[in-house]
Amino acid sequence: MTNPANIQTPLLAWFAAHARDLPWRRTRDPYRILVSEIMLQQTQVERVVPKYHAFLEAFPTLDALADAPTAEVIRLWAGLGYNRRAVNLQRAARAVRDSCGGQFPRTAAGLQALPGIGPYTAGAVACFAFEQDVAFMDTNIRRVLRRALVGPDQIAPPPGDRALLDLGAALIPPGQGWAWNQAIMELGALICTAAAPACRRCPISGACRAHAAQRAEDEASILAMGDARELGAPPRPARRVAERREEPFKGSRRWHRGRIIDALRAHPALPLSRLGPLVKPDYSEADADWLRELVGGLARDGLAILEGDEARLP
Repeated sequence: MTNPANIQTPLLAWFAAHARDLPWRRTRDPYRILVSEIMLQQTQVERVVPKYHAFLEAFPTLDALADAPTAEVIRLWAGLGYNRRAVNLQRAARAVRDSCGGQFPRTAAGLQALPGIGPYTAGAVACFAFEQDVAFMDTNIRRVLRRALVGPDQIAPPPGDRALLDLGAALIPPGQGWAWNQAIMELGALICTAAAPACRRCPISGACRAHAAQRAEDEASILAMGDARELGAPPRPARRVAERREEPFKGSRRWHRGRIIDALRAHPALPLSRLGPLVKPDYSEADADWLRELVGGLARDGLAILEGDEARLP
């Protein structure tokens, strides 16, 4: 691996100069850090900031969230998507209150024992609340580490998360885990993006294996084009970046589950016969079993209650 200082020093300096002023970076309160980390999963920062403030205004403390009706937590989660996260957040808060004496575990292992808390969230809270030198993996960290330490995205076979975690752990400057993890996440969000990395503005491009490979490929292409011109061959067409194709979301099962939750947010309780048209405009009696199965799944996930033919938030 490259000399760690060739990555650590420029990245930390860049972060000190360019870090966004985000509210969860101004606190070490583990409750507030946990709220932000759960909200930020698969949701853009710009959408999270106002919801973060509104959520903490409604539930300013761990006890306030633990004591709240789950229906109110789900209602306040509107606009963030992935409603199961709201239920998991409250479950974790209740576990800290009831099983941990109201005190968050300070280690990643202890935090991961809380319900609904995975390796990433546990590592992030241990680092950002308790300033521990912990390595963890999210989409941005994974992308930066892979490109910087391994090579271009197209390399095969791709390294697994365990290997990347080991490489990432070796890079953390002792005593600077908070700044380091914030910096590498910020780099992935602003510079080393998935679709259009801004390598010319990247503070670690000089030590990045993907950037070095890309430069070598570009230089080889320039030489090849020069040789082709001398031989009278037509120029090669510009290389196009492959677009990532994703499954359509509207009309999917997850989309309909979200529509059910939105309808239940607006009504204390709904018979399935009234709920159906709110979820699916062309709803008919033939869809009754389909709707009951969806609501039943939400009930199993703790997001709804189905009693006979009536649904409501928990």
